[in-house]
Amino acid sequence: MTPVQKLAGLVVLIVLLMVGAAGVTWKVQDWRMGKQLAEQAGLHKDDMARITLAAAAQVRDEQDKRLAADIRATTADQKHTKELSDAQRTQAALRDRLATADVRLSVLLAEDPASGCNVPTATGAVGVVHATRRAQLDPAHAQRIIRITDDGDNALIALRACQAYVRAVAP
Repeated sequence: MTPVQKLAGLVVLIVLLMVGAAGVTWKVQDWRMGKQLAEQAGLHKDDMARITLAAAAQVRDEQDKRLAADIRATTADQKHTKELSDAQRTQAALRDRLATADVRLSVLLAEDPASGCNVPTATGAVGVVHATRRAQLDPAHAQRIIRITDDGDNALIALRACQAYVRAVAP
């Protein structure tokens, strides 16, 4: 063998050694990177599990709050319904008593002797107020007054129900 052939063989041998070393280096890098990627995947999986648990807890809390608000609203609605039916029952009883003349509506009269306008008062044994003059209202007018006060009472009850609902729903 000639020295050029020996040199060429030596160069080929060096190139083969370098390619082999590079292959081994790539293999070691692959193992190391695979290990790091597996660790990162495990950490990512753990993070996702924690995020999922936190989101589920938040959803449960929101559902509990919504359920509590629904219960408060239902309770307020039941209270409003009872209050309204009680008021309507009382108003109906008053209307019935007015219709049967059990009860008469009257107004206090101002005592002004200088005006010369004295409205005669109804006489009767029933009365709580002494020494004041009263005028009894016509039953039809009394019925209209009762209807007006019924509407006012119903409006006040509805307003309280709305306010209770807003308090129950608002945070």
